[in-house]
Amino acid sequence: MGELQSWMFPTNLATSGPPEVGHKAPETQKLHIGNDGEPTIVTFLRHCGCPFAEKAFLNLRDLASKHSNIRCIAVSHSDKPSTDKWLEELGGADKVEIVIDESRQTHADWGLGVSSFWHVLNPFSLYSVYTLGKKENIWNRPTESGSRWQTAGSFAADKEGIVKWSKPNASADDVPNFEEALKALS
Repeated sequence: MGELQSWMFPTNLATSGPPEVGHKAPETQKLHIGNDGEPTIVTFLRHCGCPFAEKAFLNLRDLASKHSNIRCIAVSHSDKPSTDKWLEELGGADKVEIVIDESRQTHADWGLGVSSFWHVLNPFSLYSVYTLGKKENIWNRPTESGSRWQTAGSFAADKEGIVKWSKPNASADDVPNFEEALKALS
């Protein structure tokens, strides 16, 4: 796979709606929330190489280093070698748990499906790529695996696995505010 393949429209998986605040977090084969008695913040990333996925991951890693009482998980749909390489380029995962969801089934179980053309290529998102690069030096990286069309989102659940914050991304450039997740968990 690679850059060109990342632009190919992936198989559209059946999705449930995103988890709602006040409801139990979805239990999936790869992602278990609330079984360990810890409050959890989970972010589902766009493809490895996406500057918005990078910004979301860096923000989550920073939060994880400051809040050891919160379990932080990043879910990647890029393959393991590509995800590992990307994480190495970013300085490692540190205290963030990484879940690989190459099939994108866990994404679908959490209500995150394939996006529209407008979601990815609207002028606001394209301008945001430039702005993020100029302001924070976070630019597109090579995409070795994953789909640019996969939507992302972030969620927070309490120690019983009840969703307290639900934030499916409205567009490709939508970067979650994890401070909101922390407030929802307090």
